[in-house]
Amino acid sequence: MRKISLFIASSLDGYIARESGEIDWLFTDQDYGYSEFIAEVDTLIMGHKTYQQVLSFDEYPYSEQEVFVLSHTLQGKAENNAIFINDDWVNFITNLRQSRGGVIWLVGGGQTIHYFLQHNLIDEIILSIHPIILGSGIPLIIKDSSIATKLDLRNVKSYDSGLVQVTYNVKS
Repeated sequence: MRKISLFIASSLDGYIARESGEIDWLFTDQDYGYSEFIAEVDTLIMGHKTYQQVLSFDEYPYSEQEVFVLSHTLQGKAENNAIFINDDWVNFITNLRQSRGGVIWLVGGGQTIHYFLQHNLIDEIILSIHPIILGSGIPLIIKDSSIATKLDLRNVKSYDSGLVQVTYNVKS
């Protein structure tokens, strides 16, 4: 079965973006393990808000991967070959995990991560904690006692920039 990996960055106080969705505070001075991670990824899943943000980048970064966007409103296939999935997400994800391929990257955002946690669909979390306190924003984890999830620490890596990257296996 294919692994679903949440590879994401947050502020020290647990936000993945400013309230406006801006990610201008993210470090871009080094790779932070991204190249090694993306080399194993052939499929991405993201929510429609994250997809809209990706479209605002200077260049679309995922032309080499298969991209699925979970959305109740967007339908069909986009110009960049992203495919919109409108309903029965658990069944779609279950079938995708059983198909041949590499790592499936859960890109985000907060509501999509919450959905995956609710349905026990994440196998691994790689979290890059940036040394910044935003005070408010879009939370990495939406507060909800129904998503209580146990994790096994697999690795911790610190960088000279102050960024700390922790890797967890998600317990079933």
